Amino acid sequence: MWMVNSRSSSGARLVAVACFALLLVALVLLPNQIQGLLHYLDGPVGHVVSVPLEAIASFDAGIVARWEQYVALQGVWEENQQLRKEIEWLRGQNSQLRESAAATERLTALLQFKEQALPTMVAAQVIGRDATNRYRAIILNKGESDGIMPDMGVITPAGVVGRVVKTTGSSSVVLLVTDPNNAIAGLIQRTRDEGIVEGTQQGLAKLKYIPLLSTLRDGDRVVTSGLVGGFPRGLAIGTITHIDKQEGALFLSAELLPEVDVGRVEEVLVIQSSYGQATKVAGGVDLPGKPLP
Repeated sequence: MWMVNSRSSSGARLVAVACFALLLVALVLLPNQIQGLLHYLDGPVGHVVSVPLEAIASFDAGIVARWEQYVALQGVWEENQQLRKEIEWLRGQNSQLRESAAATERLTALLQFKEQALPTMVAAQVIGRDATNRYRAIILNKGESDGIMPDMGVITPAGVVGRVVKTTGSSSVVLLVTDPNNAIAGLIQRTRDEGIVEGTQQGLAKLKYIPLLSTLRDGDRVVTSGLVGGFPRGLAIGTITHIDKQEGALFLSAELLPEVDVGRVEEVLVIQSSYGQATKVAGGVDLPGKPLP
């Protein structure tokens, strides 16, 4: 007898659990329909159950709204990522265009200077720099096949860069004005005193062998004298920044700030005119000077 009652109670529990589960499923999946049905019945039970049903319906609507917002935000995020990539690409293109414009501007200035100053010059690009630190030199992409030979002067529209010291068929080595092994005949524009410009260990330049009675001062500009070497008269070399007066010395010397930032030069002009050739004077005497090709 007891076993029969036990089985009956277990069956009742299962039925109750199943009904409760079905009710929960209906409440979750069809909250609006169940709520409408209870309102239609308009009974006391409907009023009691309508409160949690309204809460469940509101919760369900909130989940749907949040999901739609998430989907929309996901699309915005992907669009932003694509826009970021496009902006990065455009920045790269802008940088390349700026570099091309700067190179075009520099080359235009070189050509204009070449036409206005000296027609016998060759434009060249810097393709290398001395990596040993033993010399201050640059390498050009033009050589003997372009008519470039040793001792030819190298300049930019701003002023003197250096002198060609070695050539191959397609390249040239230029010793910069800041190298201690270089020597260029210089002239102080204001006082007309002459001297020799050499490089220094600090990467600057110095005007040596200035007459003791010279009235030079800081700020005076030094240009090429045009007497010897591969440069015509009047090309800018640098500006005097300090005068060295040593007691008992036979000459003055002065430190120069080069006119051209040789560490950043990218395009140059090589002077092919024979400014360094020996010059005949009366009596058939040759002035000092090394002939150029």
